[in-house]
Amino acid sequence: MRKAIFLLTLVIAVVFPLTACANGRADSSAALAARKASAQINTDNLMDIYFAGGCFWGVEEYFSRIPGVYDVTSGYANGYTKNPTYMEVSYMDTGHAETIHVQYDPDIVSLKTLTEQFFKIIDPISLNRQGNDIGVQYRSGVYYTNEADKAVIQSVFDAEQKKYTSQIVTELLPLENYYLAEQYHQDYLKKNPNGYCHVDFSTLDDL
Repeated sequence: MRKAIFLLTLVIAVVFPLTACANGRADSSAALAARKASAQINTDNLMDIYFAGGCFWGVEEYFSRIPGVYDVTSGYANGYTKNPTYMEVSYMDTGHAETIHVQYDPDIVSLKTLTEQFFKIIDPISLNRQGNDIGVQYRSGVYYTNEADKAVIQSVFDAEQKKYTSQIVTELLPLENYYLAEQYHQDYLKKNPNGYCHVDFSTLDDL
């Protein structure tokens, strides 16, 4: 089953909501929500990082709940074509990955913590697949815009690799391009609480 078959996905999301998202989605720590609400983010101090972790609906919602995260958007990254549409990314060879852009205050939450949380919601040894979604657009990756961030991210990759006998296939690359996805993708799970996703929100309790 692929999320790319959009209408079918909507039916599945309504009739058969997936337990991975349902587990802790509604109440994944009231304390965490309170911390998020009280965080005094300095918008002059924001940093950027990009995560590709399969279907961006759940990944976007997951990171939006982390204290210190200012804003998260869904889009398409590191592909070959300009301004791709969802249908082009899904059915044509655009090379893009469904990716979220995270703006965060490093004085509240570190890049290391964000990357560690990312690995808690993906399968890093699964090539071009996360959850029920299969295809190059669902590959996993971390894309940075600041070269100084690479060493921090690499340290998390190295720690994660020790947990597996197979090679991690999650990409660690500079961001080449990023295009916002269509408006209906933005904040999708806030607008559609029972919508499809593959993310286990209960790992937010680790923060």
